[in-house]
This record gives sequence, C-alpha cells and structure tokens, in this order.
Amino acid sequence: MNSITPSIEFFAGIPEELSDVRLRRDRSTGENSVKMTFVNIKAVQGTNSFAKASFNDIRLVDSEGTISIEPKTSKLFWQEQGDDSELAKIEIVFDVGSTDHWDRFMRFMERYSEANGWEFTSTPTA
Repeated sequence: MNSITPSIEFFAGIPEELSDVRLRRDRSTGENSVKMTFVNIKAVQGTNSFAKASFNDIRLVDSEGTISIEPKTSKLFWQEQGDDSELAKIEIVFDVGSTDHWDRFMRFMERYSEANGWEFTSTPTA
C-alpha cells in the first residue's frame, strides 16, 4: 500500500492544515456540500501580496490519488494588525454531486482524519 500522507493543498506541494470541516445534505435536493475552514494558510505566509494567491482550486491528495475541487464559494476573513490587515482564515464551500464522488471524498476524509488525530462526530437531524 502506498504510504502518502493525506494532504489538502491550494498550491501543489504546500499542505494546508484544516481547522474545521462541516458536511451537510440539502433535505430538498439531497445534494451533499462540504465547508472547510483554514486558519494558518501556509500558501500565503511570508508574503505581503495576495495577488498571486488563488483559492479557486483545492487539491485533496492521498494514496488513491488527487481530487481537484473548484469551490462554489471562497470567503477570506481579515484581521487588523496595526496599520495592516492580515489574512485570518479562509472558508471554502463545494458541492459533491454523485454518490461515487461523495464516497471518494469520505475515504479521503477518513485518511486525513486518522493522520491528523481527528474524530468524526455526527449531529442528529431534527
């Protein structure tokens, strides 16, 4: 078995640390969506310009290969640092349409969770 450490990347070769992930299913359409939050964004650390930074593509890399995702939304949150603003966090949301894609995403998340000491918690539906 291939021993690749699962990673999430905005730029190839720069793994990001996932701070939070929320999985949702729309009751009316049955479509699954994922919201990922990142706090310490390595892809932009040490730079003063975000002009080259793009958060419109994310790569999930594990032993099965690479999943390329184009988020439907990317929100950047800024924190004041004296006279400057610093990127505080990024939230991305994307939909997962097919059952096969959802299953593949969940296998990635299981590997990522295990590698990072995370635990899956389900919230009961009302």
